[in-house]
Amino acid sequence: MAPRLIAREDEDVSEAVQEILTDEGIIVRTRATCIGFKPHPGGVAVDVDCTVGAPVAVGSHVLLAVGRRPNTHDLGLDRAGVMVDARGYIIVDESLATNVPGIWALGDCNGRGAFTHTAYNDFEIVSANLLDRAARRVSDRIPAYALYIDPPLGRVGLSETEARQTGRPVLVAKRPMTRVGRAIEKGETKGFMKVVADAETKQVLGAAILGVGGDEAIHGILDLMNAGVTYPVLQWAVPIHPTVSELIPAVLADLKPVD
Repeated sequence: MAPRLIAREDEDVSEAVQEILTDEGIIVRTRATCIGFKPHPGGVAVDVDCTVGAPVAVGSHVLLAVGRRPNTHDLGLDRAGVMVDARGYIIVDESLATNVPGIWALGDCNGRGAFTHTAYNDFEIVSANLLDRAARRVSDRIPAYALYIDPPLGRVGLSETEARQTGRPVLVAKRPMTRVGRAIEKGETKGFMKVVADAETKQVLGAAILGVGGDEAIHGILDLMNAGVTYPVLQWAVPIHPTVSELIPAVLADLKPVD
């Protein structure tokens, strides 16, 4: 029903992902506002849109992906006095503590990540705070994830759109995978690499690597951001050839102001 795929990402990422799927023979229909289902001799007929394009799509099966709700309704949280939000997520503070002393909520049920790696980090936060008397917080972690299409999308930090919305002056650099030697050698040149940085502090704000090895190469940016150093530090690194990661310094060297 949305106007584009993965709307949380920049438009160029959405367009590139749709192009990748289309090249695989997948028909993508957005702005589908008249969704409905009925039996068909070929399987099932799906009402897609009443105004644009063919109004019905026919297929053998239907997969509905309409979001998730946490399985917290049968935990007896109300009897323990643990508060949840309107969608059923357990409300936690920065240390992942609930409103009831001695009860913490980790993983998908707290709505603070919904990834395996963030769930494990939840454990690390609670463990460090309880056992090592640390003061770790959820907001200290830099958000990162991978979208496993082929080739994958690796994402970390802010998108270009989000960075612009902060009002700070930003720098942006982008390089197509057609200019990445490893991608050329593998014959997988779809996608691109993009980095966004703060023009004043020289801190990297976020990055997207959509292309072969993007889910691995993005860790070079993630590590830079976690280290809290400026992008020129990595710009002069000497990476291994031939890898996707070796192009990260080159992309950083291309950072320029945006209008």
